[in-house]
Amino acid sequence: MAEWKNPRVENPQEAYYVGLMNSCGYRTKDLEKPIIGIVNSYTDVNPGHKAFGELVKYVKEGVWCAGGTPAEFNVPAPCDGMSHGEGMHYILPQRELIAGSVEAMVNANSFDGLIFLCSCDKIVPGMLMAAASLNKPCLFLTAGSMLPYEGEEKTYVTPDLKESIGQKNVGTITDEEFTDFKENICFSCGTCSMYGTANTMGIFAEVIGLAPIDSTTMLYCSAAKYRQAREVGERIVEMTKNGIKFSDIVTENSMINGLRHISATGGSSNAQLHVCAIAKVMGIHIDISRFDEIQKDVPCIAKFKPSSKYNIYDYYKAGGVGATLKSIRRHLYLDEKLAMGGTLREYLDRFSRKVNKEVIHDEDDPLYPDGCFAVLKGNLAPKGCVVKKSGVEPSMFYHRGPAVCFDSEEDLRDYMVNKTIEPGCVLVIRYEGPKGGPGMRELSIPAAMLVGMGLHTSVAMITDGRFSGATRGPCVGHITPEAWDGGPIAAVKDGDMITIDLDQRTIHLEVSDEEIEERLKEVRRPVHPAKGVVKAFRSMVTGADEGAVWLYRDEK
Repeated sequence: MAEWKNPRVENPQEAYYVGLMNSCGYRTKDLEKPIIGIVNSYTDVNPGHKAFGELVKYVKEGVWCAGGTPAEFNVPAPCDGMSHGEGMHYILPQRELIAGSVEAMVNANSFDGLIFLCSCDKIVPGMLMAAASLNKPCLFLTAGSMLPYEGEEKTYVTPDLKESIGQKNVGTITDEEFTDFKENICFSCGTCSMYGTANTMGIFAEVIGLAPIDSTTMLYCSAAKYRQAREVGERIVEMTKNGIKFSDIVTENSMINGLRHISATGGSSNAQLHVCAIAKVMGIHIDISRFDEIQKDVPCIAKFKPSSKYNIYDYYKAGGVGATLKSIRRHLYLDEKLAMGGTLREYLDRFSRKVNKEVIHDEDDPLYPDGCFAVLKGNLAPKGCVVKKSGVEPSMFYHRGPAVCFDSEEDLRDYMVNKTIEPGCVLVIRYEGPKGGPGMRELSIPAAMLVGMGLHTSVAMITDGRFSGATRGPCVGHITPEAWDGGPIAAVKDGDMITIDLDQRTIHLEVSDEEIEERLKEVRRPVHPAKGVVKAFRSMVTGADEGAVWLYRDEK
């Protein structure tokens, strides 16, 4: 191990720094050690992050024990689930606000190494973007998964609560059952026990080498999680002393591994935005088309809530991330490094956990032969759009129906509650893209209501906004160009026939190109006000096909 020397302590010009750090309780001899910035996304109002108030103590112990000095600071940590409706305008913009605040704090304080404590949808990718931009020694640690709720008849997790809204709307559950669900389904701290964006991106961080394997799927309250926190604290000091940086671990090949694993395990469609955004910061070209090329030939060998009956803790018990990696081993670059030590090949060679083949299939017995996503293109989405086909009933892989158009999520929700949705139709929600929303809101509540109302086998939903890993059913998102930019989705009228074909990877509006062009000349944007942060976001953001990037759009 290289000898560590911190030149700031001996430099007379750094006396002010040394003095101010002493005022915080650090001793001068502490400042001679590697200063490890601990990026903590702890908050009282997000169950995936509240656990970090306790977990960070074990991380710090590990740093101290290994001869480093921990320096904790905090960043925003919004919960997508709490922010539906108006609050959702501010969720995707925070991905880069988080990245930018981390970068600014780290560079201002000249931290030597970094530990990122993150769990939820925009926090994990935001911190990954920051780590890529900073290119320092770094490790990631997620809080672990939420305890499932053991009801009288079955086990419930968070997407079941979303779908119960639709059940309540059509009267298939009682007021008492609905109250019980609201008070108990979100049973503990930890990330929601489904394969939503939070767990998709947490596991992605594991596969690309930055987080301990299985750190995301294990229960947040397990003793193993606290031991793991100490190990991460110890390991980052060793990495810092040896100068092992982000770019030594995360490469284009490891990013491909991460994306292929997401596809093989039925991950969130939001991964398209985040993988493209992280790649952009790294200077790697991955847009929606290359995203599809990388993932489409990998067999889907597992899927989890809400696309199956298995939750995230079931995933852990069935063999965990090591088991799913081993199943698709031949599709991976095996010589990529893991920050906790060794290579992916070495990890898989010694993997010996028992695997439940009902939950995690072998490659030669896949759930789907060609990945969990379909990127569709056609005259309605010339630059593409995304659907998580592993969450769609096979009977809806092909759907043709008349459009019912809405210019906001609020219009759609009002219609779903107060009017009748006819089976066979296609619900078109536009002006919810990155610019149009603004903020590219997640429409997972309406999508879940559709399931709860029993319409997901007869009604499709398409939008220039986005959905979630918590979404199942024929829900097509990320349509680009978006309506705000004059995309063809703005030209759709009620009654127009739309065809969606997942096998052929097409989405088609049965209107001539000439008619679409004439209609677009008459289109007027609805009033979707934007001020402050979302105004800046609207003015700078790229299309969903490039990851909806704003602060980091020209990083390389």
